[in-house]
Amino acid sequence: MDHTAHAARSADPDHTPAGPRPDAPDALDVLDVEALATAVENFNRFYIRLPVLERLSFTTLSVLDTLATRTAPMRLTELARTEQVSQPGITQLVTRLERDGLVERRPDPADRRAVLVHITPAGRRIGEDRHADRARHLRPLIDRLTPEQRTALAGALPVLNRLAELGAEARAAR
Repeated sequence: MDHTAHAARSADPDHTPAGPRPDAPDALDVLDVEALATAVENFNRFYIRLPVLERLSFTTLSVLDTLATRTAPMRLTELARTEQVSQPGITQLVTRLERDGLVERRPDPADRRAVLVHITPAGRRIGEDRHADRARHLRPLIDRLTPEQRTALAGALPVLNRLAELGAEARAAR
């Protein structure tokens, strides 16, 4: 089935998968992964374009989010790989972020030739403000869902968080 057909199916709130795939190793596997991918893409397309308080590029926001959610600062090479941008591109971006007071570069104590990029409190605040603003935009939309839809959405949150954890683990293992 093509992407358009999946988009139409996932947009239909009454759509339920036809049942287990005949080739599924587990007869209980009724998840339509293509429909899930389409739903996530549709939501992301909407979510990343919500009105913003500060006009920052997606890459800038992504770098700040990456640094804010890590337990330790990152080397430029690791940040470039994570953000899927070139080494010169990440160096230019970090230079601008540092100039704006959103990140700091400090020597890596394990290798004085390398630097680690640290998020500053101002950089962390950008992410926190963006999160609060997005939640503010989502509340009236969630209010328009039926009680059953809100319950289903609430029930999906732990699973979506677990998928994100698994994705991060898989990425780290590469």
